[in-house]
Amino acid sequence: MELWTAFIIGLAGSLHCIGMCGPIAIALPLQDKSKYRLLIGRVLYNFGRIITYAVLGLIFGFIGQGFFIGGYQQTLSIVLGVLMLLTIFLPSKYASYLTGARLHEKLTGKIRGLWRKLMEKNSISSLFLIGLLNGFLPCGLVYIAIAGSIATGTALGGALYMAVFGFGTFPVMLAMSLIGRVLNYKMKLKLKKLLPVGVVVLATLFILRGLSMGIPYISPKIEKQEGGQTTVDCCHKEDPTESIPIE
Repeated sequence: MELWTAFIIGLAGSLHCIGMCGPIAIALPLQDKSKYRLLIGRVLYNFGRIITYAVLGLIFGFIGQGFFIGGYQQTLSIVLGVLMLLTIFLPSKYASYLTGARLHEKLTGKIRGLWRKLMEKNSISSLFLIGLLNGFLPCGLVYIAIAGSIATGTALGGALYMAVFGFGTFPVMLAMSLIGRVLNYKMKLKLKKLLPVGVVVLATLFILRGLSMGIPYISPKIEKQEGGQTTVDCCHKEDPTESIPIE
């Protein structure tokens, strides 16, 4: 999966982050310190989130690698695309099981206790740890990025994908933690409506890649070989006579 999609997911989904993690970012300690320490602390908080995302990408990219070695990457890509579409078109009552809304309520309660202790320390290092914990919060947007990390088919690729996703969320989340408000309520609602559109586009891309329709860059032809290995057809083919050795 192309890295640019990870950055777009993070950047476009930043409005979702404002609703989910914005209150945390605003409540971060070091409010009474110098502007320099305030900026450094907020940057470390966001780097903590990004590191956690990268670790998650490493784990799920490794899982995706097993599918690729077994030759199931096409099926995996289609399944991930369908699941992403379901989170958009299913009623919220049922989609919550896929997006982790219910799990979020339970896990947040357990993490909140650790947050309180770290908030009381009011130190730069504690902000980094708060960011690490923040990255583990169940979040539908993070799940979408994780789907992309699985589709990379490698542990390193998955880690890189999730890190780029994290950097996509960085500008808005940093601004939120520094000034408290980035957009007015009406503007948030308007832009938030664009997020489902982006998810549908990405899910469609997943499904098209899995269908292996031979469309360059969008749905390249994937041919299975012996031993479960696969090859991706390029947009052009070499002349078969070029591969014939001349004695």
